[in-house]
Amino acid sequence: MQRVQQLKKLGRRVQKGFTLIELMIVVAIIGILAAIAIPQYQDYVTRSRWASVYSGLASVKTAIGMCTQENAGALANCDAGTAPVPAIADVNMPANAVLTSITDGVITVTGGAPLGGCVVTVTPGLVAGQSAITWAIASATAGCGRAVIGGV
Repeated sequence: MQRVQQLKKLGRRVQKGFTLIELMIVVAIIGILAAIAIPQYQDYVTRSRWASVYSGLASVKTAIGMCTQENAGALANCDAGTAPVPAIADVNMPANAVLTSITDGVITVTGGAPLGGCVVTVTPGLVAGQSAITWAIASATAGCGRAVIGGV
């Protein structure tokens, strides 16, 4: 009987908790996952903010398309404030984004701090033989690649 009690006490001592090495391994795994996940999450948030900027430009893109058709496929006269392209002050942009210019159909938007401070150009491209316009989104600002500004 005494032998059984000693074995029970020994069993309790063995299963008291985690060893230091096990805890260190768990902390290391969490650190590696955080090092990967946090930058990805920040890029995701910035891309979603830029998506709202691009949706705010939908009316401007439609107006530039109309201007292009009225000018027989020429983008030269599709500037801000010329019919049917609205003036820059009339375009409703989301917070932290400023519509800088609309020149020859090229739209330039400057993002504030939450948008990474990127200056983005949205350039129309006419498809030969069709009345379609493709839009290219680009930025020459350092650190504002496609992973940050996204694209539509």
